[in-house]
Amino acid sequence: MSKPSILVARAIFPEVLQSLAQKFEVESNQADEVWSAQELTRRMQGKVGALTTGSERIDAALLQANPQLKIVANMAVGYNNFDVPAMTAAGVLASNTPDVLTETTADFGFALLMATARRITESEHYLRADLWKKWSYDMFAGAEVHGSTIGIIGMGRIGQGIARRAAHGFGMNVIYHNRSRLSAELEAQCKATYVGKQELLQTADHVMLVVPYSAESHHTIGAAELAQMKPTATLVNIARGGIVDDAALAKALAAGQIAAAGLDVFEGEPAVHPDLLKVPNVVLTPHIASSTVKTRLAMAQLAADNLVAYLTQGQALTPLNRLPSAAE
Repeated sequence: MSKPSILVARAIFPEVLQSLAQKFEVESNQADEVWSAQELTRRMQGKVGALTTGSERIDAALLQANPQLKIVANMAVGYNNFDVPAMTAAGVLASNTPDVLTETTADFGFALLMATARRITESEHYLRADLWKKWSYDMFAGAEVHGSTIGIIGMGRIGQGIARRAAHGFGMNVIYHNRSRLSAELEAQCKATYVGKQELLQTADHVMLVVPYSAESHHTIGAAELAQMKPTATLVNIARGGIVDDAALAKALAAGQIAAAGLDVFEGEPAVHPDLLKVPNVVLTPHIASSTVKTRLAMAQLAADNLVAYLTQGQALTPLNRLPSAAE
């Protein structure tokens, strides 16, 4: 009896591929090419499942061309590359990889905050350019982190992880804004106070974005919001590209409207708005918040486990939509 066929759309850990090959005929992409929509649609032909990353768009056109598809497992928590309603309508299960990257991503969010507030990138460039000739009292004097106020927009698992680090590790005053308020118990654990978005922007010394991307959250931070922030404030985005209006942010940084920004995600990535590359007061990283070997392996394994569980038992581990069992 032949094995079902699946597609692994980007390069992943060889050991995960080997485990999948025990149950499926696997077409892989260890060359790590980023396929066009047309090529992805072609590669999906005959596949009952696929393991994707954020670079593969699963939409109605692809689904219509591949009626045999049963599940697409995203190796990410975010899934703005999925048209989930279209997938549900087509009877295709969507899954993601929550929980396994929470603490690693929260660690990185705090690392990016520290680098931004303390002007680490600026000072390293200065040193590498052989410009450091003497000590001075105000050389790269940055913003205080310990004891300051952090405003977190988006208070899911990762936002809560950042809040705990801020409150318990750095004695920060934590305020947050979210679509829904946390329970009193969670607020107490995070030592966090719920406030309106405008109050958060006007009050926070450091604004951290951890909100999922959607049409509603597009440009959560734009020119109007940047104008409400303190001129001494920093902004950190570890959420998704499109949460921030990158063009407006570049203008605000160049004008000194806010002190600095740290960005791990960008609109239209891997392209970066050229004006962000011209301003010194921004720390830029290439979407690596979850990038430790242990965490990325756990993400790949959970995505693979979703494929195996759904295609063999009819139940995925971390589904995003509800469908009849694959066994039905």
